[in-house]
Amino acid sequence: MKFAIVYYSMYGHIHTMAQAAAEAAREVPGTDVGLYRVPETLPEEVLGKMGALDASKAMSSVALATPEVLAEADAILFGTPTRFGNMCGQMRQFLDSTGGLWMKGALVGKPGGVFTSSATQHGGQESTILTFIPTLMHQGMIVVGLPYSFQGQMGVEEVMGGSPYGASTIAGGDGSRMPSQRDLDGVRFQARHLAGIGHKLKA
Repeated sequence: MKFAIVYYSMYGHIHTMAQAAAEAAREVPGTDVGLYRVPETLPEEVLGKMGALDASKAMSSVALATPEVLAEADAILFGTPTRFGNMCGQMRQFLDSTGGLWMKGALVGKPGGVFTSSATQHGGQESTILTFIPTLMHQGMIVVGLPYSFQGQMGVEEVMGGSPYGASTIAGGDGSRMPSQRDLDGVRFQARHLAGIGHKLKA
C-alpha cells in the first residue's frame, strides 16, 4: 500500500511532524511511505528576509510533490501551516494543479487526512483543516481525521495541538516552539490510522 505524505513547511515545524508521520506509517506492515514537499513559490531573497532560508535548504533533499505522486498513492496525508485560518499559498497552488486528476477521477475512494501548525493556540488550526477538506471531497477522497481514541488530545495540563479533524502543533509567535512529544504522538497516531484504513480499502 503506497502512502504519500505531502506537505509544505517554512520553518521546519510541519517538516518535523511529517517525518514523525512517516516513521509511524512505516510501522504498519506492508506500507510503502514516501515523503514529498510541495514546490516553493517564494524566491530565495524573500525566504531570507523571512528567516526561512536555512530551514528551506535543510529540506532540499525531500522529493518534490507532483500530481502523479497523488495518483500513484493509495492513501495521502497532507501537512500545511496555517495562513489566516486557511492552508498556505504553496499548498493551494499545488492542489490547484491537480485538475487533471479530478477530470479522471484519479483520487476517488482514496483516504486522505490533514495536519497543521499555527503560531498561536487559537490561530486557526481547526479552520485550516476544515477548509482543506472540501478539496479532498471534490476529488472524491475519504476524509480521515484524528479520532478521540487518541487520548493525547483530551488533556488540558499542557499547551498542545490536536483535534478530531487532525493533528496539529503550536509554533509560538517567534517560531521557537517545536512540536512537543504529544503533538508528535498525535500525528503518528493519525498516520497509522490512515495507513490502516488504506490497507482495508485496498484489500
